[in-house]
Amino acid sequence: MSATPAQSSSAPSAPSAAQPPSLEPPAHPTVRRRSLAIAVASVLVGTGALPFALSGTAQAVDQTSPVVLSEVFGGGGNTGAPYRNDFIELYNSSDQPVDLSSWSVQYASTSGTTWQRTPLTGSIAPRSTYVIQQAAGANTAAAPLPKVDATGTIAMSGTGAKVALVNNQTALTCGASCASVPGVVDLVGWGGATDSVGAPAAATTNTTSLARRLPTAPTGWDNATDYQTGAPTPGTVTVGTGTPTPTPSTPTPTPTAGSTTIQDIQGPGFVSPLKGETVSGVAGIVTGLRTTGTTKGFWIQQPTKDPAKANASTAVFVYTASAPITANVGDSVLVSGTVSDYYPLSSGETVATTSNLSMTEITKPVVNVLSSGNPVPAALVLGPQNIPSTYAATPPAGTKNIEAITSVDPTRSAQEFYESHEGELVRVDDARVVGPGKTQYGEIYVTAKPDELRTPRGGTYLKSYAETPTGRLLVMPTDGKVPPANVGDVLSGTTSGPLDWSTYGGYTIAATTLGARVDNGLQHTVVDPAAADQLTVATYNVENLAPSDPATKYAALAQGIVTNLRSPDVVTVEEIQDDTGATNDGTVSSRATEAKLLAAIAAAGGPAYKFAVIDPVDGQDGGQPGGNIRVGLMYNPARVTFVAKPGGNATTAVTVSADTTPGLEGTPTLSTSPGRVDPTNPAWTSSRKPLAGEFVFRGAKVIVVANHFASKGGDQSADGRFQPPTRASEVQRMEQATALRAFVEQVKAVDPQANVVLGGDFNDYQFSPSMTTLTRDGALLTDLMNTLPENQRYSYVFNGISQTLDHMMTSTNLTAAGRASYQVAHINAEFAVQNSDHDPQVARIRPLLHLYAPGSATPAQTTRKPGQQLVINLAGWKPGDTITVRLDDAVVATTTIAADGTGVAKFRIPTGAALGTHQVSVSGVQTLPVRSTVVVRR
Repeated sequence: MSATPAQSSSAPSAPSAAQPPSLEPPAHPTVRRRSLAIAVASVLVGTGALPFALSGTAQAVDQTSPVVLSEVFGGGGNTGAPYRNDFIELYNSSDQPVDLSSWSVQYASTSGTTWQRTPLTGSIAPRSTYVIQQAAGANTAAAPLPKVDATGTIAMSGTGAKVALVNNQTALTCGASCASVPGVVDLVGWGGATDSVGAPAAATTNTTSLARRLPTAPTGWDNATDYQTGAPTPGTVTVGTGTPTPTPSTPTPTPTAGSTTIQDIQGPGFVSPLKGETVSGVAGIVTGLRTTGTTKGFWIQQPTKDPAKANASTAVFVYTASAPITANVGDSVLVSGTVSDYYPLSSGETVATTSNLSMTEITKPVVNVLSSGNPVPAALVLGPQNIPSTYAATPPAGTKNIEAITSVDPTRSAQEFYESHEGELVRVDDARVVGPGKTQYGEIYVTAKPDELRTPRGGTYLKSYAETPTGRLLVMPTDGKVPPANVGDVLSGTTSGPLDWSTYGGYTIAATTLGARVDNGLQHTVVDPAAADQLTVATYNVENLAPSDPATKYAALAQGIVTNLRSPDVVTVEEIQDDTGATNDGTVSSRATEAKLLAAIAAAGGPAYKFAVIDPVDGQDGGQPGGNIRVGLMYNPARVTFVAKPGGNATTAVTVSADTTPGLEGTPTLSTSPGRVDPTNPAWTSSRKPLAGEFVFRGAKVIVVANHFASKGGDQSADGRFQPPTRASEVQRMEQATALRAFVEQVKAVDPQANVVLGGDFNDYQFSPSMTTLTRDGALLTDLMNTLPENQRYSYVFNGISQTLDHMMTSTNLTAAGRASYQVAHINAEFAVQNSDHDPQVARIRPLLHLYAPGSATPAQTTRKPGQQLVINLAGWKPGDTITVRLDDAVVATTTIAADGTGVAKFRIPTGAALGTHQVSVSGVQTLPVRSTVVVRR
């Protein structure tokens, strides 16, 4: 699985846009978003409000530091422990990232003076955690940590110790009073520790950690009261248990509006011209509240727009952090604070590297309510009448960053249009759903352009890198609730709210009003039945299938294979995990996973399939850590013969030679079957290796290869600020395409007539350079996705865009002869309830028998009259072969070749034959024809 923001990934997602990313997901992450109630300091609303500030420099135990020790756990891997490793967790309460690259966490025993260090790297994102994994215990059944940002080797005590957060990497030497040592940002001692901030905190056990109450108090830190024991929660914090900043009692004078307007703050470009400056008395009407998640606050908007600043938005977000929001929609307010351009950061990103666009905010606010019950500004109706047809903005010369545009043109690109309305109330009416409602994330995708790149089933598709759908919008209701709508459903009525931005789909309606779902009755595809002489080959990414998955997932996958795909003869299966799933214990066998799927298929009334699989080297094929995903060939032995050949393993490359088996002479045969394609080639580093298998169907040899190329993880978002986005992951897929094409060319070199079928998750689009490289622009292989109408070329929906990552390809001899047809079974990607994030596909193929060189066929006469006999002498043919003679494509005679390879064929010229030259064709069961002519005369 994969994906990059507006265009996939096999992310997950996810599931990006001026140029599609993927997804894969990235591979698909198990936790995409998380709601954290973040508290930094109180924002005071009303007359008497005072701003708060965060110190950017930590000295000694710095009680103004935004980064603190938020949790410690030393029972990792002990008996009964929920996690395998000890860990130390940090938390950043500010709205800016903090560089940790010169910092360290240090550990000493309860009375020790020798400190062990773990250097830190990277930065900690705003309002986020940073988890430092430490040593593992013997309990390998315990779960791995769900989040790891840095790794150390310290074996921590399960009951008590001392941990310091230090803004340098020099080892401490103190035994007591460490809190006063320069560089110590934070310190916690527990379980009888001889040093602590205030009194030591309570002791822990194998099943409990020490977690800090947040937000931190402004003064008077005390480990005994600031920390509490409980179940470990690495990577997650609960805010709201700490001591709030007291409200000042001295009122300030009645505020008055300042000279700075919201449009002045937003400015004409993507970045505020007042970034970092303090503004006072900014007037606006509250239009929406966000009371949950990591970015709490509210939007304010000017009642009217200054036409002299037409490309500057009239709205802005006010970030309140953890403070209570006492302003209400319809309040007229004055806001003072600091202007900031906020970049949401994913793990490992910095402000400099992220491709996310920024959102202008007022932070550290002082809010004064002047009046309530005021009408909010009218929402801007979005549609084809105002959204440009080009998605991506063009950056100025010399840069790829569109945020360098100092004056946007709302008519030039969708990105510039949306920027000019950032934060403003917008609406879409009777919006069609183009990305299913994901209730677990509180998101759904709609289109404001009903006729733009529409699929027959109601989605909006990706046509090329340069043609990202401009009307596609993410909708994230501020209450976090969306209906489980499918693609093609409609949100009837008005969906409206402030225009926001998200990493997972670009510009977003933070909906305060959501239209009612109207079910369009989208149906699951059941593919057409195949004829008895058609070999059916399918591909299905089963999304991290592990034995621990519920029986309902196995049953649903089986139903899809048996009913919707009609029990194909061969299935290339992707993302089969090992027998212990994501548990990273060295297991590589997937026999239990395979057996559970086969049993589910049998229970669904399917055939008695068998699997051909090669287990990978532990940890070498990418995907979910510990899962060891691999591809497999699942086949029905009642319909197709798998030519099993021993010797295949994770590192041995399969080779191709000419078969000598009677009846199959000259066809390609594999050295091992199944066998891995070029597995030690660096192109396959941390990626799945292709698996080739040799099959015989009705006397015809077929080589089938299962594939799962590298994901799109690491690509820049097509929705983001770098245009065109860099597709860094494409480099590896190009290398993989080249290696796989070389294997197909080896097969065709042995037998130019060879039947070759490739299936799998290639993690790229049909128009991508990697796919055109693999197919040799259609000269070597036919990508069957391209045989469908343009608006049906998809098997995946990422960030509201229908696209394809999965492909079925056949050697061109099959498609040139009209012997291959193809369908996508839409049973997952468009639906709110999914068994995988990919739709399976099936190809129906009539494989070509290998044709051998014929013997000679010499007519005894070259001219004949109607009714006269024509004799053809045969020599050099395969003994026992049945010879068919055709006159102008009509069968006129058959004969059997004798043991010496000779024979005679005779037929009479039809009495009604026209005068002139006629074609005579002689062929065996598996030979090319021998052609000659006969002249019919009177």
